[in-house]
Amino acid sequence: ISIMVQEILDFLQIKPGQQGLDATLGYGGHTSAMLEQLQGQGHIYGLDVDPIESAKTKERLAAKGYGEEIVTVKLTNFANIDQVAKEAGKFDFVLADLGVSSMQIDNPERGFSYKIDGPLDLRMNPQKGSSAAQRLLEITEEEFVGMMIENSDEPYAEEIAKVVFGKLAKGQAMDTTTALREAIGEALSFLPDDKEKKDIVKKSCQRTFQALRIDVNSEFEVLYDFLEKLPEVLKPNGRVAILTFHSGEDRLVKKAFKQGLKQGVYQDICKDVIRPSAEECRKNGRARSTKMRWAVRS
Repeated sequence: ISIMVQEILDFLQIKPGQQGLDATLGYGGHTSAMLEQLQGQGHIYGLDVDPIESAKTKERLAAKGYGEEIVTVKLTNFANIDQVAKEAGKFDFVLADLGVSSMQIDNPERGFSYKIDGPLDLRMNPQKGSSAAQRLLEITEEEFVGMMIENSDEPYAEEIAKVVFGKLAKGQAMDTTTALREAIGEALSFLPDDKEKKDIVKKSCQRTFQALRIDVNSEFEVLYDFLEKLPEVLKPNGRVAILTFHSGEDRLVKKAFKQGLKQGVYQDICKDVIRPSAEECRKNGRARSTKMRWAVRS
């Protein structure tokens, strides 16, 4: 279920004939909503690094009547928006919906969820780079602690790292989502057994998997590149909306927009973060942690 669709459309003010960019195509829900606003005139470029899901989304959009004459799907990281703009020209509107898509979370083969047993992979593009299981063999215990603190503010980083690396030192495999989840549970076994413990363990699982996912996909570096190149791909008065899902992402976006306003590349930015309505959060639990920020090019 696409998040904050109405808030995004209200801000972007898409008009027929405009050219837009969905920097994170995913399932294509936001793209569909933006294509509707174009009323058959204009063009949208959709970017995704996931070869498996982007092919499915392209088919899904075509089935809705959105062919290559109005939407172009590119298999590339959104850090490469400058290369896309070189080919396509600048954009009237840009949307980036950060983090991981529901299709990836819900596919056990991808290892994004601690709730479902599967390989500890966590790569957006499973054909490139090291999996999360491999990363744990490449880094030190201290680096893992730093990763969890920096990427997800994990309060029990040291306790978790000690158990994970203790198991690895004994030759125990840490290559499935279940193995890592159980190691986290073991690391927090010192907590008093009460109703709160279950919630604390759950949150530590979420944060640990998030920290690994950010590292494996170089998400902060990619976002930093994207934010740096963003003003150059927007037309004058071009609009950008960004959805973030955790404090690390939101800090980077907030800082970049503030700097851009100060330097005069943006004429306006949102003063306060926009959150989904209580009703939307009730209907879609995954919307709860979402924050939206926007900026308008000078």
